[in-house]
Parts: sequence; C-alpha cells; structure tokens
Amino acid sequence: MTAEDRPGPLAGVRVLDLSGMLAGPYATMLLSDMGADVVKVEPPHGDRTRKVGPWRDDADRAEALGGYFQSVNRGKQSIVLDLKQADDVAVFLDLVKVADVVVENYSAGVMERLGLSYETLRQQNPRLVYGCLRGFGDPRSGSSPYEDWPAFDIVAQAMSGFAGITGELGGSPLKAGPGIGDIFPGALLALGVTAAVRHAERTGEGQFLDVAMYDAMLALTERIVYQHSYTGEVPAPMGNGHPLLAPFDILRTADGWLAVAAPSDNHWRILTETMGRPELGTDPRFATNAARLENIEEVRAMLNAWLATQTTRQVVALLGGKVPIGPVNTAADIFADPHVHRREMLVEIEEPGSSRPVTIAGVPIKFSRTPARIRRRGPKLGEQSTTGVLASWTAASAAAQQGEDNV
Repeated sequence: MTAEDRPGPLAGVRVLDLSGMLAGPYATMLLSDMGADVVKVEPPHGDRTRKVGPWRDDADRAEALGGYFQSVNRGKQSIVLDLKQADDVAVFLDLVKVADVVVENYSAGVMERLGLSYETLRQQNPRLVYGCLRGFGDPRSGSSPYEDWPAFDIVAQAMSGFAGITGELGGSPLKAGPGIGDIFPGALLALGVTAAVRHAERTGEGQFLDVAMYDAMLALTERIVYQHSYTGEVPAPMGNGHPLLAPFDILRTADGWLAVAAPSDNHWRILTETMGRPELGTDPRFATNAARLENIEEVRAMLNAWLATQTTRQVVALLGGKVPIGPVNTAADIFADPHVHRREMLVEIEEPGSSRPVTIAGVPIKFSRTPARIRRRGPKLGEQSTTGVLASWTAASAAAQQGEDNV
C-alpha cells in the first residue's frame, strides 16, 4: 500500500464544517489533511472567501477557485443548506445524527437563534463533539465583556499583546504578516477537537469546546505574561531582537538579510572565530549570554560590520550547520529551496477552469504509519449532494456501530 492509499490518523471521523473565512476553515483543513471526512455546509451564497482571489489569469471564473479558498478548504466536500429553512434544518439534523464533529465560528448566539445550539444537537447525538471558535469565546466557558464584539485576525493580534511587542525597537505596534490571529486559534481548535474525539471514542460522551481568538493569541504571546509577573515590566516592541537572548536578531548582509541566533556561549565562540575575532569569545564583556545582553549594542555593531562584508550565501556557507542561522527567504526563494520539495511542503492541486495546477502549502505534520496529505482540491459550491453525503455517512456509521457490537 502506497502512502497515497493509506488512510490518515483521523480516517472515519465525520465532520460537519459550518465555518467560514480563515480561522474555522483552517481548523477543519487540518482535520481533513489528517484523514477526516469533512463536509463544508455552506449557505446558498457560499463561504465569503469564495469571492476572494487571487485568480489564475487563464481560469474560467465560473469554475475557478480563488487562492484564499483553495488553500484552506482543500480536501473537503461542499453541500448547500439554508439553515433558516425548516426543510434544510431537518436535513442538517439527520447529518448530525451520524456525524462525529460539528465545527462553527459564528458569533455567540447565532446557532441558538437558528434553533441549533449544542444542547439541541446533543439530543440528536450524545457522542457529538461540538467545536466553536469566536473572537472572545463562548459564554458557556466563561462570559467575556466582549463576547458580542466581532473580531478578525488583526483585532486578536492587537488585544492579546502580540502586536504590542512586534515592531521596530521603540517604534509603533505592528501586526504579523500572516493571519496568525486566525491560524493559531484554528490550530488549537483542531487539537481540541481531536482530543475530544478521542474521549468520545473511549467513553461514548461527546462534549462542547470553544477557543477564543484572544485567548489563543495570549497563549502564543506567553512571554509577556511571565515577564510582567516576574519583573513588573511592560514589554514593548523589540525590533528583531530578544529581551532575554543575545545575539538573536535579523541583520543585514551585503545583499540581503539573515537570521542569527547564537545565545549559547559555544555558538557565540564559533561565530566569533568565523568572523576572525576569536578574542570576543572569551572577552568578559561578551563571553556569556548575560554579558552580551548588557552590551547588546556593541554586539550588534560588530555583527553588522562583519555581515556588511559578506553576502548571505557566503555566511550560509560558512556557518550553516554550525550556528543557528538562516536567510530571510522570499516566496521565490522558498519555491527554489530543495527542503520544501523533499518535505512535500509545496503541493500542486487541480484548479477548476484552468489547464494548469496551482501550488498551495503542504502538510507540516508527518506520520510514519498514517500519512497526512492533501487528498483533493477545494470543492465547488454544492459540488456534493446532501442525499449522497447522508447515505454515505449513514452506511459508515452503521458499519462502525456493527464493529463495536462485534467487539
């Protein structure tokens, strides 16, 4: 059996995905990559990201999927249900009866107004795992004064303190380039769902779980919490440096930029010897991490002076594998890097309406026995029928129950 034939570790797990935009779909994308059968339940107008590009210039726009949607909805199926209509609600409830997981990222109270709260769905299926992601959490887990506020990635980055420590030294707050205020909460939701599914398999008990974007980003920015607790300090933007480690920076070379991390004294000695300044490795002003922090401006000045005489390629040839360093890559650099090809981190998938495939980011979690992989392109709106999904899931649920009974 080839890797393409082997099921992922979540094979057999059936997921109803009501989420839209980035955070929720990223969570269900991870579940799909690991083998879960994810059915995206979309309103008649579809997920809003279906209208977002970029688009292939040769693509038939009636068929094409934009890059935003393709990237985080790969591997899923799509059905269309209007959950404000009684007939479609009835179909949805039939699907819930044979599902393992429901995921949604509506504002608090939306599912209750639709008559589809966790408590209602649990009556249909006591084993159901119900995962939700909101800006400030669900009141079931702790009422937030902001629970009615809408939130996007940039809001979570700001309120969690992440943006407050990101930016030029002494400068203004800065958000991260990628949408980590969505992506990291989505990753935590996938982890929570997987854990809850494991519990349901052992006990027959489903449960409700939620992730707040604010909470997740605060957990990601954990350093500012202990810094403030230990010292009373209010951390501020540090540029590319680090308040506790030195050198730990992104610095300019003769032709680009390079990450240099040599806070260990051994790495520092290797670095200074390579620079032709071995005396700096034993100089008491620089020999230890604490001393280098005390004299960080001198450390940066020395490194900047040396790096200005070297190309990025030269420094990588001198220090790669000896000191933690790495070039600041562009997307073009990444596409040319053998690492991402050997690790299958650039994956080509079909683009409807185009004669050429498109490339999306691959699966970073590597399993030896149950490979995670991108199994298909993103779905067209309503590409699957509700009757077909229901029949397939009902049969799979009956087979699973028969297997349990035989055990």
